[in-house]
Amino acid sequence: MDELSWQVRTGKLALRRFLRNGPWADTTTGRISCLRVGLQLPLMASAAQPRGWYLAGEVGLLAGVSGDKIGQWARYGYIRSSWSSTIPRVYSFQDVAEAIAVHQLLDRGVVHPDIKKAIEGLRDKYGDWPLQVAPLATTDRRQASPRVALREGDMAYDIGRKRGQTFLSFVELQNINQLLRRGGWALLDLPQVTRIEVDPDRLSGRPTIRDRRIPAEKVARIAQMPGGRRVLATGYDITKREAADAVRWYQRAQQLAQAA
Repeated sequence: MDELSWQVRTGKLALRRFLRNGPWADTTTGRISCLRVGLQLPLMASAAQPRGWYLAGEVGLLAGVSGDKIGQWARYGYIRSSWSSTIPRVYSFQDVAEAIAVHQLLDRGVVHPDIKKAIEGLRDKYGDWPLQVAPLATTDRRQASPRVALREGDMAYDIGRKRGQTFLSFVELQNINQLLRRGGWALLDLPQVTRIEVDPDRLSGRPTIRDRRIPAEKVARIAQMPGGRRVLATGYDITKREAADAVRWYQRAQQLAQAA
């Protein structure tokens, strides 16, 4: 059974309760104990604490890949699952941003070994989530082997397997945090969608209608039912534009997740 299916069958109910009841730090043991559920997770040593809570499929919707792909990236060290490294893995907002960065590098033609080498080299200076913190760029993808590079002024330096090579021509990575907060990878194809928001401190980081505590996925599902938009308007005060944006975002996110 693949990791995503196992998550759905064995972990989702417990995790939902975990998210609803919240973690409470036990200062005597140095661990986070989840009351009522009985799970325990180690406190993060990083200065920046993880925010938001996601299963692999939810990360995939935001990063533009499948939940299985997210699980693979976590197992091989391309991204972290900051809240839980055992099945079901539980990811943070920062982990989702790292997944978007990995997707962006792969999309530009950077090979997996170069990404892994870059992550290993950057972690000491830039922390647990280096790809979203370091000033990264890639060489022109018209080259035979695009490289991942660290920007310094008007130049960039290879931080992959050919560490130290200098580049004068490079392309910066897109603002990953900004893209994630707008709704993730799907928004690359939907610049007209503006009513979706991802806030790690709202609904555990689930995509919502902007400035509302209403899940975008729920709005999209109801909107596609017969009479659903009228229900959204009268029962939830959702505008036509908000409903349309939720549907566009959810449909595109699903397409990407299923294709990857």
